[in-house]
Amino acid sequence: MRITFPRRFRGPLTSANGGYACGRLASLVGAPEVEVTLRLPPPLDRPLDVRREGERILLLDAEELVAEARPAAVELSAPEPVSYEAALEAERRHVRVGDPVFRECYVCGTRAEGDGLAVHVGPVAGREPLHAATWVVREVSPAIVWAAIDCPGAYAVGAEGRGEAVLGRMTARVEGLPRLGERCVVVAWPLGEDGRKLYAGTALFAESGEPLAVARQVWILPRA
Repeated sequence: MRITFPRRFRGPLTSANGGYACGRLASLVGAPEVEVTLRLPPPLDRPLDVRREGERILLLDAEELVAEARPAAVELSAPEPVSYEAALEAERRHVRVGDPVFRECYVCGTRAEGDGLAVHVGPVAGREPLHAATWVVREVSPAIVWAAIDCPGAYAVGAEGRGEAVLGRMTARVEGLPRLGERCVVVAWPLGEDGRKLYAGTALFAESGEPLAVARQVWILPRA
């Protein structure tokens, strides 16, 4: 089996958005909670091989291991929901900093309306360090939900201002998909750090406040 990441789903200019790539691979595992570890930036616009080894799913570019996925518990609960109005106010405090190579990211970049998710989190007044943003759903799939709860974690841990960290691992549980046109809220919060590793939690809420997905992330800062 092979899968391809179209350029539209880029994170950096030359590789796939990490959350989207993780979500595509997670869908092949067949478990309600899945951990995906990214070993290399997922290439765009060329077929990549998928191999199963027991419970693990491997993504390969020729003989190079790009990513691996396996069943694993998230062991994290979503926080109390943030209202849509509070999320709108939070995203007004979004600060875009960091490497311009991420400026067109499918999730947090700047694109023509409807071409990306435009999830731009900012700190929630009175609930710092919690971050939040709105997401009006124009397309939906499990992989797109994984994408929506990807980049917000980087902002919550301050990775954007510390040399542009990359997603190293994401463990997520998708409990339901939003409806097309639904006004959702994405939240993110820090979970600590260890050297170059930054830990974050992220979650997606439906318009009703019901949690739809939650994730635990590891972000990796570049070496000095």
